Amino acid sequence: KRQPFRSEYELVTFQGKRKWVLEIGQGVYDDQGEVEALEGIIFDISDRKDLEDHLVFLNEHDKLTGLYNREYLEEILKKEAGIRDGRKRALIGINLSMVEVLAANYGFQYAQNLINGAAKALSSHCADNCMLFQTYANRFVYYLKDYGDINELVAFSESLAETLEALFVTDRISGGIGILEIGEAEADLDADAILRRLLIASERSIAVSHKDFGITAYNNQLEAMVNREGAIRHALSAAAGKERGHELFLQYQPILDVQKGSVAGFEALARLRTDNLGLVMPMEFTPVAEKTKLVLPLGESVFIQAFAFLGKLGELGYDTLSVSVNVSAIQLLHPDFADGLIRMMGRMAVNPSNVLIEITESIFTSDYAAANRSIEKLRKTGIRVCIDDFGTGYSSLSRQKELHVDCLKIDKHFIDQLIGADPGRAITSDIISMAHKLGYFVVAEGVEHESQLSRLKEYGCDRIQGYLLARPLDEGDALAFIARQNESRPDEGNH
Repeated sequence: KRQPFRSEYELVTFQGKRKWVLEIGQGVYDDQGEVEALEGIIFDISDRKDLEDHLVFLNEHDKLTGLYNREYLEEILKKEAGIRDGRKRALIGINLSMVEVLAANYGFQYAQNLINGAAKALSSHCADNCMLFQTYANRFVYYLKDYGDINELVAFSESLAETLEALFVTDRISGGIGILEIGEAEADLDADAILRRLLIASERSIAVSHKDFGITAYNNQLEAMVNREGAIRHALSAAAGKERGHELFLQYQPILDVQKGSVAGFEALARLRTDNLGLVMPMEFTPVAEKTKLVLPLGESVFIQAFAFLGKLGELGYDTLSVSVNVSAIQLLHPDFADGLIRMMGRMAVNPSNVLIEITESIFTSDYAAANRSIEKLRKTGIRVCIDDFGTGYSSLSRQKELHVDCLKIDKHFIDQLIGADPGRAITSDIISMAHKLGYFVVAEGVEHESQLSRLKEYGCDRIQGYLLARPLDEGDALAFIARQNESRPDEGNH
C-alpha cells in the first residue's frame, strides 16, 4: 500500500542484552514499484517498556504485599466467563476478620505487618494450578484449576487453616475460609456475583465455627440465608419507619419475687411481625438490627411501648411493678442514650424506679468508661441496671465490679443444671451467694420446673422468670395475668 510503518519488537544485542525498540520507516521503491530497501529510524524504548511493565505490575498487584489484586482476578474471571471446557475451577477465600480490630488498637503498621506475614505464609501454598490474590486489606483468594474434587479443596483449606493458626497463635487472630466451585451454575455469573458468593461462605464460617479458622463450602442454602437476612433488614427498616405491614411489638414475661411469692414485674421482649415474613424472633433479627444500627430507632420504639405498658399498670393500681428492657452495647454507648431516655421518662410520666435495663455481657468488650458514664447517669435517676445471661460470655464475678450495676440475671444454662443434679456439684448456689456478697440482687431465667424453683428459693435467689410462671404474654394477657395473681392474694391488695 506504499504506506509508512511502525513496529515495536524485542531484540538481543551483540553483548547478549535484551532491548525493546521502536522502528518507524517506509519502503524505497524501484522504477517498477518493487521494494528495494527500507529507510527509517530505530529508537531504544527499553526504559519506556520497563515503565509500562511496572505500571502493568502495579495495576495487577497489591503494592504492599506484591500479590495479584482483585482487579486482576476479576479480569481473569471475566475472560473465562461462560467457558465450559470440562476443567474444574474453584475459589478459596480467606477472611481475616480480626485484623481491622487490631489496626484500630495498635495502628496501621502493626496490622500491615500481620497481613504481610499472612501473604508470605499463604504464598508457600501456591502451585502451577493455583494462584493467590489479595482482594481486600484483610482478604485473600486462591484460584485453583484442574483439581480432583471437593475433598481435595477441603484438604487444601485445612492446610491453610493450620498455617494461619500457627502464624497467629500469639495474636489470637481468627477468621473464616470459604470454598466456591465454579461449575455450570456459576459459569455465566459475573465476577462480582462469584466473589459475593465466596464472601458469603467465608463469613458464614466466622459466624458458625468454633475454630479459629472454620471452613464452609458455598451452597444454595447459604444464599437463602443471606436473602432472608436482607429481607429482615428491610423489614426492620420498614418497622422503624412505621410502614404498614411491618410491626415491632412487645410481649411481657412475668418475673416472680421468690421470697414473697408475688409478681415483681415483667421483662419486655421485642417481636417482629411482617406480612411477608410472619413472626420473626429476636435471636434472628437482633444481630441484623445491631449490625445495621437500626437498633437505635427500634430501641426507642421498644422503650415507648414499655413505658406505655407501665402507665397502664399504674392506672390499674400496680404502681410498684417494674418493667425490664434489653439494651444493646450500641444503644448504651450512644452519646445521647441516657439523656434521651431520661427525657422520654419525663414526657411519659414514668417513675424511674419502675424501670430496669438489661445489658448483655458483650459490653465487656466495649468502652468501660463510656458505659459506666451512661450507667451512672441512669442509676442516679433511680433506674436499675442488670447484666443479662450472666456466666455464658465474657464476664465473671471479678469483672462485674468494673461495671456499676445492680443485678445479675443467671443464664438458663445454670438453671438447667438444677434438674436432677447433685446439689453439692451445682455452682448455681455459689453464684447467688457471691453475687449477694457483692451487693447484687439475682434473677434466674429459664425456670421451668418446681424442683428448680424449690432449690432457687433454698439458695436465696431473689427473683425468677420462665415457663413455670408464664410464657411471654401479649399486653392484654399480661394485664389479665397480673389481675388473676392479685385476685389470688386479696389480703395483700394490688401490691
